Amino acid sequence: MTSEQSAISVQELLAKNENKKKLLYLKEKLIPKFLFLIASVSFLTTLGIVYVLLFESFHFFKEVSIIEFFTGTVLKPMSQNPQFGILPLLVGTLTATTIALVVAVPVGLLTAIFLSEYASKRARQILKPIIEVLAGIPTIVYGFFAFTFVTPVLQKIFPELEATNILSPGLVMGIMIIPMVASLSEDAMNAVPQSIRDGALGLGSSKIEVTLKVVIPAAFSGIVASIILAFSRAIGETMIVTIASGSSKQLTFDVMKSMQTMTAYIVEVTGGDAPAGSAIYYSLYAVALTLFLFTLIMNIIANRIAKRFYQKY
Repeated sequence: MTSEQSAISVQELLAKNENKKKLLYLKEKLIPKFLFLIASVSFLTTLGIVYVLLFESFHFFKEVSIIEFFTGTVLKPMSQNPQFGILPLLVGTLTATTIALVVAVPVGLLTAIFLSEYASKRARQILKPIIEVLAGIPTIVYGFFAFTFVTPVLQKIFPELEATNILSPGLVMGIMIIPMVASLSEDAMNAVPQSIRDGALGLGSSKIEVTLKVVIPAAFSGIVASIILAFSRAIGETMIVTIASGSSKQLTFDVMKSMQTMTAYIVEVTGGDAPAGSAIYYSLYAVALTLFLFTLIMNIIANRIAKRFYQKY
């Protein structure tokens, strides 16, 4: 190979390396933009949902006073003189959610304590997936379970229980969100270093004392976050309450009676009885906006609590 040919080969190699560097530089510039675009999808989707809810709710509040909407105790959207008080829906939604939390929180926390502190590794590997299967069951199945099984069983205990009531779907919703409380709480407890447990045991604490006085306080932020996320999940549940709670729009605090939740009302209105452009049609957006605000507030509270009690090890 002559010196001239050698010089050409070196120039070609340098040119190839330069092209590779340019290509690599282009990739490094494009990848962050691509990832930003993907990350923006959820934000833009949320922005679109908020825009639609606000825009359509604006039409509703032009016809109905916002004060009447949030303080009214009568909901008669189909009458000749329609009234749109949301309090019956708020009471129904919060009643069902409270019943669900009464079931899910103690059961979920005790399950998390067992899996984290007492179960063997083999038992944990078997039990945790079984518990999480509950989260994968379609909610419509839960709805029919509440209506065809739980309600008849409860009627044998409480004869005054109506065929559609808020108690049965509340209990079944509690069963549905147990995996959320149990799994997230167990993850929070497992994040507590074993050295802290060993230190407490070395000072003479019993196993239950370590669990209640060391592990749970250390994992408190994660436990509270799991409960609030479960609350948000329950408050937005649709099919269970649509099937089993009935459509009564009367303001009542009796769990034996039929109540309607905000999600069930939205399903009812979207069923086709409300003509587009009417007040009742736009009311579903106002109710959906209220539901969205509830969920948003609960998520903000969860983040605040998580940051407030977060412990770094």
